[in-house]
Amino acid sequence: MPAEKAKLVTLLAVGAGLAVAGLYYNQPMLGTLAASLGASPERIGFIPVATQLGYGVGIVLFAPLGDELDRRSVIVVKGALLAVALVVAGLAQGVWWLSAASLAVGLLATVAQDLVPAAAAIAEPSSRGKTVGTVMTGLLLGILLSRVVSGAVTEYLSWRAVFFGAAGVMALFAATAARMLPSFPPTVRASYGALLRSMATLVRDVAPLRRAAMTQGLLSLAFSGFWSTLALGLAAPPFGLSSVVAGSFGIAGAAGAVAAPIAGGLSDRRGPRVVIRVGAALTVIAFGAMAVFGRSLIVLVGGTILFDLGVQSCLIAHQTIVYAQDPAARSRLNAVLISAMFLGMSGGAFAASRVFAGFGFPGVCAMGAVAAGGALALRMLPEADA
Repeated sequence: MPAEKAKLVTLLAVGAGLAVAGLYYNQPMLGTLAASLGASPERIGFIPVATQLGYGVGIVLFAPLGDELDRRSVIVVKGALLAVALVVAGLAQGVWWLSAASLAVGLLATVAQDLVPAAAAIAEPSSRGKTVGTVMTGLLLGILLSRVVSGAVTEYLSWRAVFFGAAGVMALFAATAARMLPSFPPTVRASYGALLRSMATLVRDVAPLRRAAMTQGLLSLAFSGFWSTLALGLAAPPFGLSSVVAGSFGIAGAAGAVAAPIAGGLSDRRGPRVVIRVGAALTVIAFGAMAVFGRSLIVLVGGTILFDLGVQSCLIAHQTIVYAQDPAARSRLNAVLISAMFLGMSGGAFAASRVFAGFGFPGVCAMGAVAAGGALALRMLPEADA
């Protein structure tokens, strides 16, 4: 890869990580937020739900912009507005204020999904999976580091400091992107409304997209259910652990970050469907083990590594399938996939808060095993065109 192109891919990877981190800062701090804002675990559960829901809705609403406008301008503007939303979150005085700010953070963190198609656009077709995987490594490291940093900063400074610091680095990225990114000419000439409606047509007509969206949505339900209740589960008996420990679980996400370029390369060489089936199977095994043996911290750590590896490998492989369908519609194709993923995440966060209240953290893991099993079953069906 030429040096100039490598610099651009690195910038896109860093930006994707910084943007998507905004979705996960609140997860390790939920116990602290509940005490600080005087909210019950059930009410505090609305905060991650709002964040994930905002992301899923934002993917759909903003997707046409990436095909209709210069993607460089979209990236810069959304990045700057995300910095503002993070400041508002840091100033929140109650659950509903923080939930509204979290919704805005989710909407604007969709800039991460403008960066991934940008990487696909500058990549050679023969190495597209690897290039997308590299940017996804940055995105996944953002998820990893967001939880680790959030847990530590919350413990030793305050939860507000997490949001203010995040706003500063996001503003810096927006300024850098404005200076370094090239122009990405629009790929279509149509109105916003027509492009928005065309997403429904893509869902109707592109069978591989439908199957990818449904499968990744189920995996994301399991993924989000786990992470949105982990801090509460670790704070409860028999563990009684702090937000620092909950945040450090994000280190297990290194498995997904390492797997991203490998999964992309395997998808290029062996085909993405094999990668998806193996990844879904690993996810089922991980959640099943945690549901049965989840009172062991060692099992929880091992299960976290395994399911993160499985879920992220599936995502890279699904993106490889989706981006190959229609180069002129990559932003909209990506939007359908990622919106399904984050609607699954918001549903997982919502359901997990209820399951946790009734059955504890093992119940959440059992829910994850069922959802991942559904994803695996969907991928084991005959695949003549999907």
